[in-house]
Amino acid sequence: MNILITGGAGFIGSHVVRRFVKNHPQHNIYNLDALTYAGNLENLRDVEKSSNYHFLKGDIVDANYINEIFNTYQFDGVIHLAAESHVDRSITDPLAFVKTNVFGTVNLLNAAKAIWVDDFSEKRFYHVSTDEVYGSLGADGLFLETTAYDPNSPYSASKASSDHFVRAYGETYGMPYVITNCSNNYGPNHFPEKLIPLFINNIIENQPLPVYGDGKYTRDWLFVEDHARAIDLVFHKGRNHETYNIGGFNEWQNIDLVKLLCQQMDVKLGRSEGTSEKLITYVKDRPGHDLRYAIDAGKINKELGWEPSVTFEQGLEKTIDWYLNNEEWLNNVTSGSYQEYYQKMYN
Repeated sequence: MNILITGGAGFIGSHVVRRFVKNHPQHNIYNLDALTYAGNLENLRDVEKSSNYHFLKGDIVDANYINEIFNTYQFDGVIHLAAESHVDRSITDPLAFVKTNVFGTVNLLNAAKAIWVDDFSEKRFYHVSTDEVYGSLGADGLFLETTAYDPNSPYSASKASSDHFVRAYGETYGMPYVITNCSNNYGPNHFPEKLIPLFINNIIENQPLPVYGDGKYTRDWLFVEDHARAIDLVFHKGRNHETYNIGGFNEWQNIDLVKLLCQQMDVKLGRSEGTSEKLITYVKDRPGHDLRYAIDAGKINKELGWEPSVTFEQGLEKTIDWYLNNEEWLNNVTSGSYQEYYQKMYN
């Protein structure tokens, strides 16, 4: 198969690309990324010279370019991860999220439909979404695949819209699709604007750890390598026109997570107990902040046998160790010099 993975230089995407390149040498893997602030080809140094790996620099918003590469490479499958994903950025610039997450998804759907229209057999459009489309939970309950959508931020609204377009193309045109909605990911190669990598970097630099509101917002955390493994399973074995929720069975209040992170970082850095906790700073809450997300991943467990491979404590320790052992990567990301890697590698 020729498989297109969009956003493959990003955090989750790079782990998916790596897994497919290494575990499925019979497939040609095409990594499409616009290399915006979160796209980093240094994430894929270990596979960039593999014979079944190919990089394409382009933006899913550019419909002409998308049509061109579909016609040229005749993709049999699409794993669509490219997205604007940071809630704070969506609050300041909602239109950028509409363009990438909605228009970009429809461009991919149109291009796939155009070359698959005569034969949908052995084809698959896999759309990667988020649990945030479901809105906010109270103290009890879990998100199911049948939970009604109730997005509360421009980011989650744009992802909900893209989900609806994928389903609509399935119903209207017969597009063979699957959708997964995942919980918060963490792990190596994460751009340091999200909570865990940001706080790891800030602790290293003895900078404040900004916690929104009272810190009692609750999230379900999923180790990124477990997510990549789930995507592999769903792509190859999931049922068409189905949605699968992928979660870590792993709820943490933000403040408890931050304190655990501080404890592990103090040990790793040889600092006295409680040193990093002194960096915690409570800041004004952001608008539309959902109280709690929690996923019931029972369907993917029962149908495909997937379950998390690590506890949160184990995954967090692996994540911290990776950042401490990859100082050059972190320095390049925080300085912005990682954006020069494409020029160096691809002229």
